[in-house]
Amino acid sequence: MTDAGIRLVIFDWAGTTVDFGCFAPVAACIQAFGQLGINVSSDEARGPMGLHKRDHLRAVLELPNVAAQWQAGFSHPWSDDDLERLYHNFLPVQGVEAVRYAELIPGAIECISALRSRGIVIGTTTGYPRAIGQPVADKVAPLGYRPDHCVFTDDVPAGRPAPWMIFRNMEALGIYPPAAVVKIGDTVPDIEEGKNAGAWSIGVTETGSELGLTLAELERLPVAEKQRRLSKVADKLLAAGAHGIVRSVAELPTLIEQINGRLRRGERP
Repeated sequence: MTDAGIRLVIFDWAGTTVDFGCFAPVAACIQAFGQLGINVSSDEARGPMGLHKRDHLRAVLELPNVAAQWQAGFSHPWSDDDLERLYHNFLPVQGVEAVRYAELIPGAIECISALRSRGIVIGTTTGYPRAIGQPVADKVAPLGYRPDHCVFTDDVPAGRPAPWMIFRNMEALGIYPPAAVVKIGDTVPDIEEGKNAGAWSIGVTETGSELGLTLAELERLPVAEKQRRLSKVADKLLAAGAHGIVRSVAELPTLIEQINGRLRRGERP
């Protein structure tokens, strides 16, 4: 079934196709903790990016600085019940921020069109539950981005790095084996998700959370500094097991052709 090459590409959302720099989850995380009097930095909020948002919040709570603030503020260590309350308070904030930042990343529409012209179908996975992710999908649909299938974290037993969202896409779209599938995203959990599904995992450097810059900020960087930072991001994603790296989704169609060549040579993810 791999004779036809790649037949399904599964995109991440924030930092990959929308929300250049992946700012919506960061803003929501900082606000949710701030409502409780706990200061979380942008770097702390970004650290667990790509996970199910409940798992993301748990990882932030486990940071020594945050755990100490919780103890000082509430006179007890945080518990699973506290995490659940935090998560449910976080969701409406995340919903507002996700839609606010849901602007398509340059080159995304052209990438999708190029893939569709080759008979490739489009799926998505995300760290967002459906209540947050679907409004994002609805906002960009009139702009031309309409995936063939979307899977959200609450559609499956566990989010990234588990492979279940990828498998749901494959099942719904009738595509197998995993070697005919590419997963692309901007975080380590994205890469691990693809690897755990047996698919090709591609990392994004310029537009994602690991770099964490707006387009304007990126363009202001001196060339040498930009290259240094992008190389650092690429190294991290490659160390997680990425089969390839692109600066943005605009470069993906070319990389797909390279992967098809690897398939013809008998290579598998």
